[in-house]
Formats: sequence, structure tokens, C-alpha cells
Amino acid sequence: MKERVIVAMSGGVDSGVAAARLVDAGYEVVGVTLHLWDYPGDGPGSHGRCCAPEDQYDAKRTADALSFSHYTFDRRELFREAIVDPFVDAYLNGETPSPCTACNRTVKLRELLAIARRLNATKIATGHYAKACTDEEGRAYIAEGRDKQKDQSYFLYATPHELVSKLVFPLGDSEKAEVRAEAVLRNLPGATKGESQELCFVGSRQGAYAEFIERRAKERIRPGNILDENGHVVGQHQGLHTVTVGKRKGLGLSLGKPAFVTSIDPISATVHVGTQEALGCVQATLDDVVLAPGIVLTTGQEVRARVRYRHDGAAAIVSAVDRNHMSLSFPSPVRAVAKGQIAVLYEGERVLGGGRIAMGTS
Repeated sequence: MKERVIVAMSGGVDSGVAAARLVDAGYEVVGVTLHLWDYPGDGPGSHGRCCAPEDQYDAKRTADALSFSHYTFDRRELFREAIVDPFVDAYLNGETPSPCTACNRTVKLRELLAIARRLNATKIATGHYAKACTDEEGRAYIAEGRDKQKDQSYFLYATPHELVSKLVFPLGDSEKAEVRAEAVLRNLPGATKGESQELCFVGSRQGAYAEFIERRAKERIRPGNILDENGHVVGQHQGLHTVTVGKRKGLGLSLGKPAFVTSIDPISATVHVGTQEALGCVQATLDDVVLAPGIVLTTGQEVRARVRYRHDGAAAIVSAVDRNHMSLSFPSPVRAVAKGQIAVLYEGERVLGGGRIAMGTS
């Protein structure tokens, strides 16, 4: 009998090619789409391409074209409770959340694992640009994909341990351009679709984040003062959800020199600005730390830390560590280390784990 694998399908190019490669490899493929969110008719750019109703349809069309079964599972309530509500809360508290890492950790991968068990599948595949590897001791681990511009291992740092050995990433050794060309050559439904947005439930147009939060928590928005390095009031902001550490544009300031958001005080709803040099962070404290299976970090150990998704990583030294907390020191200051973001740690391309940034020190 063929080995059964479920493949997560978003209706896009990546998951379609991943599924096609699995069929070619001889697996018994079952397509799974998670219905996570309902999108209002707000016009073009109102939401990203990830599990919207039309994307569910495209996923089904792809499965039909490749002759395998496809199922959609409703997980909207879980997604709202685990991802959307905390996203809104974080911005209102002056933090910069990472909902895609949270979604993979608490919704997508856990739900796919449960569905795989129900369907008697031994493997779980996704269209992530990442690699599933095995070390010399036989332990499965996740590593960066070949395409460094598309690598998504960052979002998978907290993959449940019981799932790591079951993962298959058919696109891990591919470049995005190759995948797109393959989709066209195979004539897959959605082969010419645009890129998925990094944050699927908000949208891509300018100001979408702020509008999304305002629709859901208008009564909780608190305007406040913007202070310079000397504590002088130099402007006002319209709510903490409109600013993030490192932001420069859209602050409405005219100081005669560039000014960047350097810190946010959620208690007083005050935003502090300063020079680009003031954004440099030499130490960060992480909480809710999750390490990959078999990984133990020790004080003094050198790692590479990516402090946000679009970050190549910086040299860091583990300066303190316990079960759920960790401190990192950066030999060279790292720009815009924002509370609420995720720091993911690597050894070479191997994902060691990561944690939520609780504090950064200049």
C-alpha cells in the first residue's frame, strides 16, 4: 500500500506544486484546507491570499486536477481566539506581534497533526520553503530552505515535537521562480496567482493594519504624546497600534532630522523617538522559549538570531537560560528589536528554537 500523506493546501502556487510533487513521488495524497477566516467584500487588497473562500475553491480544483481527495475543515473560531484577538491586543499594548509564527504553532500544525491521525496518514506536507532533515543521531529537525528570500523556517521554530519527524517540505530545495514555472508547466489551477501576503487576514493595502484593529477595538484606542530623546513633546500619535519600534514614516514629525520610534510605553501611551543609532540593541530577553527536539542551549553558546522574519540574522551569545526564558547578547548592536516579535535561533541552517522578545536593551 502507498504511504498516505496529507498536504496543507491554501489554493496557491506553492501548495499546488508541493501536492503535485508528492503525487509524482508515489504517495497517497489527501488535500486538507483549513477554513480560518471570512473576508468582507472590502475590495482589492482587503485581505491576503490564504484560505479565503475563493482559495478553498482553487485548492479543490488543484486536487481534482491531480486526482486526489480534498477536505476543508472549519477552524474559524480557533483562529479568531488564538491568533486574531491576541494580535489586536498586542498592538494596543505597544507590541509588535508575529501572528504567522503563532498560527503555525497553535492552529495550523496542531490541527494538521490531529487530522492526519484521523485520516491514518503517516506524513504531513506543506508548501513551506524549509527543509526537514535528520542529524547524525537520527533526530529530525527543521532547517532553512534553499531560497533564502522565501525561507519560512522562521515561522516553524515552535513546531510540536511529535510533528517534526512527520513533516515533509517538497519545496525545501527549490527557488520560488522554479516553483512558479513548474506550476505553469503543469497547468495547475492558480498557477498565475499573485503572491500570498505575509499576514493573510489583514490585507496588503496601506493602513490595513490600523483599520483592522480600529474596527475591532475602537473603544480601546488611546492617542498620546510623542517624545524626543530629551523628553520634550514633539508630536502626537493616534494610537499605539499605528506605531512600531523602528518606524520612521507616517509619524507626522518635522524635526529637521530623521526620527525613529525607539520605544513605546503602553501604560502612559507614550511613544519615544530618537536617532537610528538609538535603535541598536545589545541585549534581548526572551520568554515563552521553545527549543527543538534534543536541543539544549548553555550560557556562552554562540548562535545566529533572527529577530524578525525579514532579518538575515545576527551573531548572538546565550548569556542566561532556563526552561522558559533566555537572554541574548549581541556583539554588534542589532537594529529595531521589538517587544512581541519572535527571535529564532540557528546553528548554521538548523533551527534550534526561539522565543518571544520581552525586552531589548540599547
